[in-house]
Amino acid sequence: MGMATTREAAATAVRPAGTPGRSRWLAAGVAVCTVGWGANQFAPMVLLYRARLGLSAAVVEGTFGMYAIGLMPGLLVAGRVSDRVGRRPVVMFSVALSMVAGIVLAFGAHGVGWLFAGRVVMGVASGCAFSAGSAWIKELSAPPYEAAVAGAGARRASVAMTVGFGAGPLVAGALAQWAPWPTTLPYAPQLALAAYAVVLVARLPETVTRSPSASRVGLGVHGLGERRFRWVVLPLAPWVFGAAAISMVFVPGLVIDRVHGIAVFFGALAAVCTAMAGVLVQPLARRLDRRDGPHLLVAGMSLVTVGLVIEAGVAAAGQPILALPAAAVLGCGYGCCMVYGLAEVQRMSRPEELATLTAVFQAATYIGFGAPTLLSVLESYSSPTVLLLAVAGLAALTLAVTSRQARR
Repeated sequence: MGMATTREAAATAVRPAGTPGRSRWLAAGVAVCTVGWGANQFAPMVLLYRARLGLSAAVVEGTFGMYAIGLMPGLLVAGRVSDRVGRRPVVMFSVALSMVAGIVLAFGAHGVGWLFAGRVVMGVASGCAFSAGSAWIKELSAPPYEAAVAGAGARRASVAMTVGFGAGPLVAGALAQWAPWPTTLPYAPQLALAAYAVVLVARLPETVTRSPSASRVGLGVHGLGERRFRWVVLPLAPWVFGAAAISMVFVPGLVIDRVHGIAVFFGALAAVCTAMAGVLVQPLARRLDRRDGPHLLVAGMSLVTVGLVIEAGVAAAGQPILALPAAAVLGCGYGCCMVYGLAEVQRMSRPEELATLTAVFQAATYIGFGAPTLLSVLESYSSPTVLLLAVAGLAALTLAVTSRQARR
C-alpha cells in the first residue's frame, strides 16, 4: 500500500497540470484527425466535380498532385520548425489553415482553379499537422504525461489520421449525394470540428523546450543517414498512400458508369472501407510490431500486393461491389505500413529530430498520391487490369527487398 502511494505521488509530481494525462494525446489526436478529415473529404467529391464541371479523370485526379505540392514543403519545413520552436504553434496554424482550405474548396463549383488552390493550401495544412502532430501525440503518450506502452504513440498517430481520412469522405459524400448545396455544405462539418480543435490545442502543454538556437532551422538530420531508414523505411513509404489512393480514387473511377444514382456516395464508401480497415487492423499491427523480425512490414506489403491483384480483378470484371472488399484489403495494408514506418522512425530518431524525421517519412508516403494520376495517363498504353497487375508486381518486389534488408 505504501509503495503504491509513493508511486502515485511521484507520478502526480511529474505530471504537468491541466488536462488529465490520458486525454492529452487524444486532444492532439483530434487536431490531427480534423486536418485528415479536411484532406480526404475531397475524395468522393471528385466524381461530383467531374460531372458538374465536365472535367476529365486525369484533370480531377491531378488535384491530388496539387495537394502533394503543398504537402511536401509543409511536412519538411513544419517538422523542423516544430522541433525548434514547439508543437503547439505549428499544429494550431495547421488547423486554422485547413479551415481556409475548406472555404476555398467550397467555391470549387465556380471553376477548377478554386479546386487546385484549395488542394494546395490543404496540402500545406496537412504537412504541418501530420509532422508536428504525430510527434506531439508520441510525446504526450510518454512520461511525464502518460506511461503508455512502447509504440503507443505511433499507433495513436496512425489512428488519428486514419479516422479523419475515413470520417471526412463518409460525411462529405453523404451530404454531396443527398443534402442541398452539394458543392458547399459538405465542407461545413470540418470547419466546425476545426474550430473545436483549436480550442483543445490551446489548452495542451508544450512538449518542446525552446533552445537558444530555436530561430535557426538547420538541415542536418542524423536519422537520414541510418541504413535502415534509407533501405527499408523510404522504399516502403510510397506504398502507404499509393495503396490507399488507388482504392479510393482510381478504381472507383473505373466503375463509375455502373453505379447509377449514388456515384458520389459510392466513392465515399470506397474511401471509408479503405480508411476504417486501416483503423481496425491496428490491434494486429500492435502484435506484429516486434523486434525479432520485420513481421509487420511483411504483413503490410503482402496485404498491399494481394489487394492490388484483387483490384485488377475488379477492373477486369467491372463489378462495383467487388471494389469495396478490395479497398478493405488495401486499407489493412495501408494501416500496417503506416504503423510500421512511424514506429521505425520513432525508434531511430533523436528527441530533437523526431518531427523532422517523421516529416521526411510522411513526405515520402505522399508520393503515393500520384499513383491515380500516373495510372490514368498510362491507360492510353495499356488496360487498367494490366496496369494494376504491374503495380502489384512492383509491390511484391518492394516486399522482397525491404524485408531482406530489415532482417540484416
